[in-house]
Amino acid sequence: MKFNTLIRAIIAVSALGAATVVGVVGAADTEKELLERARVLFKPLPDTARVDDYPHSEARIELGKALFFETRVSTDGRMSCAACHSPSYYGADSLAFSVGVHGKKLPRNASTVLNTPLLIAQHYGGNRATVEEQAMKALLSPFAYGNKDYAEAVAKMKALGYKPMFEKAFPNEAEPVNEENWAKAIGAFERTLLTPAPFDRYLKGDPQAISKEAKIGLEKFMSVGCAGCHNGVTVGGQMYQKFGLLEDYWLATGSKEIEVLKGRDMGRSHDTQKPEDKFIFKVPQLRNVAVTPPYFHDGSVEKLDDAVRVMARLQLGKKLSDEDVKHIVAFLQSLTGDIPKQFLNAPPLPVASFNN
Repeated sequence: MKFNTLIRAIIAVSALGAATVVGVVGAADTEKELLERARVLFKPLPDTARVDDYPHSEARIELGKALFFETRVSTDGRMSCAACHSPSYYGADSLAFSVGVHGKKLPRNASTVLNTPLLIAQHYGGNRATVEEQAMKALLSPFAYGNKDYAEAVAKMKALGYKPMFEKAFPNEAEPVNEENWAKAIGAFERTLLTPAPFDRYLKGDPQAISKEAKIGLEKFMSVGCAGCHNGVTVGGQMYQKFGLLEDYWLATGSKEIEVLKGRDMGRSHDTQKPEDKFIFKVPQLRNVAVTPPYFHDGSVEKLDDAVRVMARLQLGKKLSDEDVKHIVAFLQSLTGDIPKQFLNAPPLPVASFNN
């Protein structure tokens, strides 16, 4: 090989090596920048959802789990928290509209119970401030347990043999079996139902925790504008927003049961009676969204990729490409955590004793 040719070859190889190094450094910089952007908008799940207002103990959690799966407090003997929030369906029930006591169809889709204590409020309309309030008022709901008053529900708990468990969970109380302690116990259990996911490991600094496709989807999720509402520790669930900012939502969802046109579901205005709350709903959390179809308050969309397209159209006025949707779905799949071990199996329940 002639000298000049050899020099040119060496220069070419060196240039290729430099380009490779630059490419690697550039990728590293991009990776770091992506993580930094994500950390501004999202936070890892905490280790616990406990709050000082509701002290916990193992006895309360044990009681709460039993009550969560207990059907005999309902007026038809078949409804429980777990009926609409099953571990088999990641804390939801896979139905568009859940079926309540005596076969009554609930007016909205049942959201997952997983991570729900971390949300701004409970229900799509936010009419329950905490999981404890939700649990207590469910006893009298005509759709959930159907009791005429709390005395009826408490009498059932006593007859079912729960008094020893209540006494252990709430010591030094003269009458521990009551609706408030029912709520505190169920709340204590629900506050253990957190689902750390690969995305949490990524936020904590493990770049290999999520796939390349999920990282592309994360970038799209942020740059397209999805994170404007779906942010925070639960990737949503921290604010209220109108569903259908740019057009009537049912035109995009193809709702089979258009409750809004019947004047039955007006979002938060149903509870607040304020015109400005019409079609305003709590923004759903997106944790475990890939495994909790169908989607939206009326369960009108069955597939996650279709739900992504609907949201882009209704809320952002954008039409996403199939490639964009695929990557965003990959990111959303990284939000799927493991079902908590304490939620996987129904516990043995007390044997009824009507002499208690």
